[in-house]
Amino acid sequence: MPQSAALRVAVVDDHPIFVCGLELLLPTATAGRARVVGSTVDAAAAASLVSRCLPDLVLVDLHMPAPGGVRAVGAIRRTTPRVRVVAMADTDDLTSPLAALRAGAEALVPKSAEPEELLPPLLAVLDGWAVLPAQMLRTLLRPGRVPPADLDAAERTLLRSIAAGRSTLAIADQMHVSDRTVKRMTAALLRKLRVSSRAEAAALAGHAGLLDD
Repeated sequence: MPQSAALRVAVVDDHPIFVCGLELLLPTATAGRARVVGSTVDAAAAASLVSRCLPDLVLVDLHMPAPGGVRAVGAIRRTTPRVRVVAMADTDDLTSPLAALRAGAEALVPKSAEPEELLPPLLAVLDGWAVLPAQMLRTLLRPGRVPPADLDAAERTLLRSIAAGRSTLAIADQMHVSDRTVKRMTAALLRKLRVSSRAEAAALAGHAGLLDD
């Protein structure tokens, strides 16, 4: 995004002090490159909040009272599908984060992250990439996960590149194809793996040992 454009962030979190702190600290910590444009402490009001303030992305705390953060993610994706959703959670419990990924979240960040640490992953999400904390990724890659379907050489190369966080242009250069072709191949790969996000695809890649090739 242009350096002059401020990243518009909405926050869905039932801790008012956390929300207030983020509103105060995020613009300062990011040198004005990100600011909070709306917030709610009610998960049931998340979708209407996003519809009103139309942020670039939404931070959603997964550990909220009913209907909960995961349902808030799903509601936001249904009503404003172009808005990016970033889930906030502890990295020890995978149940809610995995459910949030399936509901349409495109990234997971630790709830303990400092405001200045949020900008790089948020910008990466806007660029179309999934983001997972290293600790959570390692947990996702533990034995017991379902491995990906049979993949040909090109699909394996693409999956390894996605898991490594390479940009569309970098993958296109590596595979000697256009960036449009990479986007088409990525969509087809996600369908074949039966996952809804690059983050889930990366987890399957790690379990299958592709990250060690």
